[in-house]
Formats: sequence, structure tokens, C-alpha cells
Amino acid sequence: VQLQASGGGLVQAGDSLRLSCAASGRTFSRMGWFRRAPGKEREFVSSITRSGGEIYYADSVKGRFTISRDNAKNTAYLQMSSLKPEDTAVYYCAVISYGSASWGHWGQGTQVTVSS
Repeated sequence: VQLQASGGGLVQAGDSLRLSCAASGRTFSRMGWFRRAPGKEREFVSSITRSGGEIYYADSVKGRFTISRDNAKNTAYLQMSSLKPEDTAVYYCAVISYGSASWGHWGQGTQVTVSS
């Protein structure tokens, strides 16, 4: 299983970015995004089931971030809008395999930096 996260960068407050997470190896019941800001613990950002029927967001990103997935490409996306400096972090994608209840595989992370 490999997860390749991409799309990070340096933007200004109010800008948008779209992160991608391409998975290989097999399909997954749930794909998600986490982030770790400097000096902080890793935190959940958003997740989506394969059908798209269950989507969750952290309160801090609701209304600004949108998660989606393209099952044909086995890829999840995180569209981030109205970015704030406090969104600065390394963003990691992760997946839950069928038959599992835990985030068993993680990508390498992509840096998002939002300047004020």
C-alpha cells in the first residue's frame, strides 16, 4: 500500500489549495486527512467513505474545506478555501482498510503554509 500526498504550498490568507492523495495497492473503506502544526499534536481534519455517504470535518475547517474522492483513480482530495495562518501544518492522508477500524496506512505528508 502506498499513499502519495501532493498539492501543498505557500499561499496567502484567504487563498485556496487542493490537496490530493493517490492510493495504490487496493481500495479502502475510508480515506482521510490529518494535520500537524508546529509544536502541536496531529489532529483530524476530514474523512470520507468510499460511497461518499459519510463525511466528517473538524469544527475548525467546516465550511471552508471540502473532501471528495474519485474511486476510479483511488484518490482523495481536500479542497481548502479561505485559508488562515492557523491552517499552516503538514497535511497527511490516511486510509482505513475494509475490515479494519483504524487508520492503518499513512502518506508522507505535504506542507501547507499560509502567510498573513
